Parts: sequence; C-alpha cells; structure tokens
Amino acid sequence: MKVEFIDQFKGEHGVQPICDTLKDTDAAIASSTYYAAKTRPESARSNRDRELTEQITTIHDDNYSVYGVRKVYAEMHRQGTPVARCTVALLMKEAGLKVLRGARVRAPHARLRRSSVPPIWASASSLPTLRTSCGSLT
Repeated sequence: MKVEFIDQFKGEHGVQPICDTLKDTDAAIASSTYYAAKTRPESARSNRDRELTEQITTIHDDNYSVYGVRKVYAEMHRQGTPVARCTVALLMKEAGLKVLRGARVRAPHARLRRSSVPPIWASASSLPTLRTSCGSLT
C-alpha cells in the first residue's frame, strides 16, 4: 500500500522527499525498502495463485458461471491440478466469481386427486382375478 502511494506521487515530488515526509508518521518507509519492493520478483505463491485464478476463471466461464466452489474444485482435480477446496474458495472470492442463480424452471405437475381406493378397483366386481394351480382367486 505504501509502495502504491509513492508510485502515485513520485512524479510530482520524487521518492526520497515522500519517504522523508512519511518518516514521522505510522506509515514510515525507507527509500531503499521502496526500491527493493519494486525490483523484487513475484513470489512463488503469487505466481501459483495467478495461474490457479486463470484456470478457475476458465472452468467457471466454460460452465456458464453456474459452477460453485465445490464443482470447480472437483473439475480441477479431474484435470489433474491438486489444490485445496479452501484455496479455490478464496481465489474465487478474490476474483469476484459468483454462481449465477436464477429462477428455477420446474416442470408443470399434474395434480392428482387421490382417493382411498384406486378407481379401477372401486367395486368388488372389478377386482383383478389371480390364476393359481388350485384355481382362480378373486
């Protein structure tokens, strides 16, 4: 955060005068620390998070943005990328990926009126006849 602040105003004032001004505040930073932060290579964790975020975004977009953490995690494991579910959740949150949830389309249901006796067997004469070796049962 301090480095971004210095980057924003170094064109007007220069790095050293800004660092001298910040020296007496809670946001003190030495100019050598600023230059070290600017020349330091990206960490392995940042590289991996960036690569995983790209893969997560691809999976999420390929599946119409309806895949949540659980399904993205499962798909990454199917593709051979070992990653923890909590890491997927964190990276999805940081990337602003959310599940699209809309009104669910449900099939129309025919409401059936149920009676205690099925309509086919409403009378004793319409009961099915079972044939056995001893004769028939009604």
